[in-house]
Amino acid sequence: MTQTRQTYRYFVERMDCADCARTVENALSRLPGVEDTRVNFNTQTLSLTLDTTQSSTSKVEQTLRSLGYPPTLQEEKQTLLPLKYFVERMDCADCARTVENALSRLPGVQDTRVNFNTQTLTLTLDPAQTSALTLEQTLRSLGYPPTLQGGEGGGGGGEVKKPQTAPRAPQPWHQTAKGKSVLTTGGLLILAVLLSVVLPGYALWAYTLATLIGTYPLAIKAFHAARLGEPFTINTLITVAALGSVLIGESAEGALVVFLFTIGELLEGIAAGKARQGIQALAQLAPKTALLLENGQTREVPVEDLHVGQTVQVQPGGRIPADGTILTGEGSVDDSPVTGESVPVSKGTGDSVFAGSINTESVLTVRVERDASDNTISRIIHLVEEAESSKAPTARFIDRFSRIYTPLVMLVSLLIAVVPPLFFGGSWYEWLYKGVTLLLIGCPCALVLSVPAAVTSGISAGARRGLLIKGGLALENIGSVKTIAFDKTGTLTENKPQVTDVVPLEGTEENVLKIAAAVEQGSSHPLAKAIVQKAGAANLPEARDHKAIPGKGVTATVQGVSHQISSPKHASKTADLSQHQKQIETLEEQGKTVVVLLRENTPLALIAIRDEPRGDAKEAIAKLRSLGVNAVMLTGDNRRTGHAIASSLGMEVQAELLPEDKLRIIREMKQHGKVAMIGDGINDAPALAESDVGIAMGGGTDVALETADAALLGHNVRGVSDLLQLSRQTMGNIKQNVVFALGLKLIFLVTTLLGITGLWPAILSDTGATVLVTLNALRLLKFNPQ
Repeated sequence: MTQTRQTYRYFVERMDCADCARTVENALSRLPGVEDTRVNFNTQTLSLTLDTTQSSTSKVEQTLRSLGYPPTLQEEKQTLLPLKYFVERMDCADCARTVENALSRLPGVQDTRVNFNTQTLTLTLDPAQTSALTLEQTLRSLGYPPTLQGGEGGGGGGEVKKPQTAPRAPQPWHQTAKGKSVLTTGGLLILAVLLSVVLPGYALWAYTLATLIGTYPLAIKAFHAARLGEPFTINTLITVAALGSVLIGESAEGALVVFLFTIGELLEGIAAGKARQGIQALAQLAPKTALLLENGQTREVPVEDLHVGQTVQVQPGGRIPADGTILTGEGSVDDSPVTGESVPVSKGTGDSVFAGSINTESVLTVRVERDASDNTISRIIHLVEEAESSKAPTARFIDRFSRIYTPLVMLVSLLIAVVPPLFFGGSWYEWLYKGVTLLLIGCPCALVLSVPAAVTSGISAGARRGLLIKGGLALENIGSVKTIAFDKTGTLTENKPQVTDVVPLEGTEENVLKIAAAVEQGSSHPLAKAIVQKAGAANLPEARDHKAIPGKGVTATVQGVSHQISSPKHASKTADLSQHQKQIETLEEQGKTVVVLLRENTPLALIAIRDEPRGDAKEAIAKLRSLGVNAVMLTGDNRRTGHAIASSLGMEVQAELLPEDKLRIIREMKQHGKVAMIGDGINDAPALAESDVGIAMGGGTDVALETADAALLGHNVRGVSDLLQLSRQTMGNIKQNVVFALGLKLIFLVTTLLGITGLWPAILSDTGATVLVTLNALRLLKFNPQ
């Protein structure tokens, strides 16, 4: 059976605002065969799924270009093309929405994500349904020229364009499209003013010409958007208002309205650029060059030329150029640029290091484990961009609301303009003027921007502190959790268990420890490694037939006799431990995990192992309590050990749990409010998935980055309370933005109806609100947890 549904990704130029994204998304959603459309005005990216039997990729791209958002197809993967574009001028929430909505209607486009902060668009494209060329033309028609970032795409019809690997350098404001619009409309307004002074009789014509010329680019965008099913865009409102001002003889105010609108667009783009710098700063962490070590000699090479398996040398004070493993040397490494760890960590041979970390002491030689495009920093940037593209529930609500709000405002404006004169003898000039003014008040820019601007700033602020939040939904949920469940090992503890006591019941301590190490040798379990490390690898007796018993222990044949290491609970089923029960309880009450070494059914030794709690764990749990959140430890350890560690940290505990038990407890806790689960991302996968918010602690590992809803890149429990505070501050910021945007509109609505304010204060209110909402959201970039 021939596959007709394919995924496409585009970089969409000029789709740099929420209204742009909505226009794109809505326009594309009306094309037959288009599904799963996602736009991200922050990254100026679009992805969607297309059924090629209903629409072609050419149709999708033509649609985008007709909207003024030229698309660029991104890299191909099998039959689908995952594409990423840098989209010029898509630097506001409204632009991104227009791009997203328009592209969502193109056949063969799916998984569309737009990010107006980074001006990127990602999507998956089926070239059999819509070509990259068509997608790019659609973006250009919307006024957002795209540039392909990596991979192959564009062209269509056999033509392949070489993509750029990075966005072009930021331009001075006066060289940008929005800057040129400001200069053009401002220049026209000044010329009209001068002409009205010199030739007063031609003043009306001068202002009319300035208004029409300034409105023309907006009208073209509005026309293309309307043709694609998006008639209620910000460009439509401004165009109608400007033409209305001409019709009622207020061309001077119309020209001023267009000029103020372009200023607002420019300021919003500049403000969004500030948020963009947060992610761009991450990309600058890794050095541009590295000292490649070959045959005892070093030479400087670009980090992009490094390959897995090569060796690099890192001088004291230098940044590590690639993710890798230390081969020689030891000293302190400052991971704070990547993980947020505030204190340098001592590292030596065999330890992992991250690209961008700082070598503070001696010379290190490091084996490269990842290419530059796949290092931790690159993956963090990718995940943050994906997270910014993921709409929060509040953002989706605002999106739905604005779809009703804008046409409703236009309808009310029409009624106010015509009803009083037709039915109540009102002045046509007065009520037409009020109707046009109301149109400007109805511009949704500030409202649409209120959520994505705050979410983007919050996610960026978290990434800079080693708090990786993978989407708006997770960011919203974290702050509202009532209970946080912690896995013990590796989360609340150091995950460095050490043997503290060896109690021989037969033979000598050295002998039973060597037998235990022989049984455990080769096991990856942390407790097994602790026993082997304590005994030393040399001169261990021969062992064979190793067999792990999940959740119970391990068996092996040592010196021809079957031996077993297991928990006291499991061992007591085959051996008599009654004489040793008091010793076991004493050790467990000290927070130690006890295992029993059996020779057949005879106990040979008790071995106690302790994994020390993390240094900041107690303080972190206390902070969570002060934030009104209950903390619970979930552990597979015995009750006495679990209670000993939990009581030292000041938290509740559920012990002797199997993975399915943790799952059950999470479900029970969810009945009383939202629950977050924090674990290592591997053993706790079911519980992480079941919780409302899964948080992985992993120090930059693949597991920490790819699993759960959020990740603490540093090895500190305090990051959990930081996440909560960041979430709550972000949600508070969103509420401030929404109240401010709607409140200001309500004030000007009343003053307009009372005849106090006119056209230019109306547009100034929206422009000012948009800029202030953005600046308020940018305050989150200075997030500093208490």
